[in-house]
Amino acid sequence: MKTYELVVYPERCHGCGNCVIACPVNAKHPETWGGKGPYSDDVVIRVENGTVTVVNQDLCGGCGACIEACPVNAIELVFKRK
Repeated sequence: MKTYELVVYPERCHGCGNCVIACPVNAKHPETWGGKGPYSDDVVIRVENGTVTVVNQDLCGGCGACIEACPVNAIELVFKRK
């Protein structure tokens, strides 16, 4: 069981897609380009309707690459208490 959750704050997100490209899980998918990401469920995040959406939380390894790539601090890892 994961001790963290990837959270996107849509009110801050500009939909630039930097996080989508930076994510190492997304990078494995051949269709990840231009920040939009593929429209399958085997990615962590993608841009939908102008903002980033968490698609598959279970694939997130918690590396923080998406957080570092976000210019507006719209993503964070929230750690759960046990």
